[in-house]
Amino acid sequence: MLNRTVGLKRSTELRTRAPWVRAPREQKPRQVTARPKPAGMKGRAPTAEQKRFWDALASIGCIASMKDGIADPIVSIHHIDGRTKPDAHWLVLPLSAGNHQDGTGAPGRIAVHPFKARFEARYGTQRELLRECIEILLCRGVEVPDGALLAAGMKKPSDCANSPGPVQPDEEVE
Repeated sequence: MLNRTVGLKRSTELRTRAPWVRAPREQKPRQVTARPKPAGMKGRAPTAEQKRFWDALASIGCIASMKDGIADPIVSIHHIDGRTKPDAHWLVLPLSAGNHQDGTGAPGRIAVHPFKARFEARYGTQRELLRECIEILLCRGVEVPDGALLAAGMKKPSDCANSPGPVQPDEEVE
């Protein structure tokens, strides 16, 4: 058995760090600069009310495909007049991939990007399409925000008989 009553002494000092770690350098004070904006979406973020409006528009499906007699429920939101102008997030359309961006979605579609003139010649102006979308929502009983109505230059209609929307479930179809 070892006698542990005698204290052991070290012949070298203990190191404070491993030999392969460099000594810390003196740090310069950092200059605080403004962070650059991310390269994502330009303009201000949409409000919760605007996002709810977008969800309601998306429930319609692609308005251009609807005019071609095609049901296309998977859509993206297209800003009619950019994303930075006032009311830009109210001036939007639900468009399928093929009707939104060229080279995407089903072949044979006319895309608003980059063929705006061809798109509007076939389907009508984008503001007319927005008004049609809002009329469909109103006839379905969806509460359309006043901001969307004002941006589209509309008032709430009292009659939905002339709306291009789908047949309501309570109507009889022969």
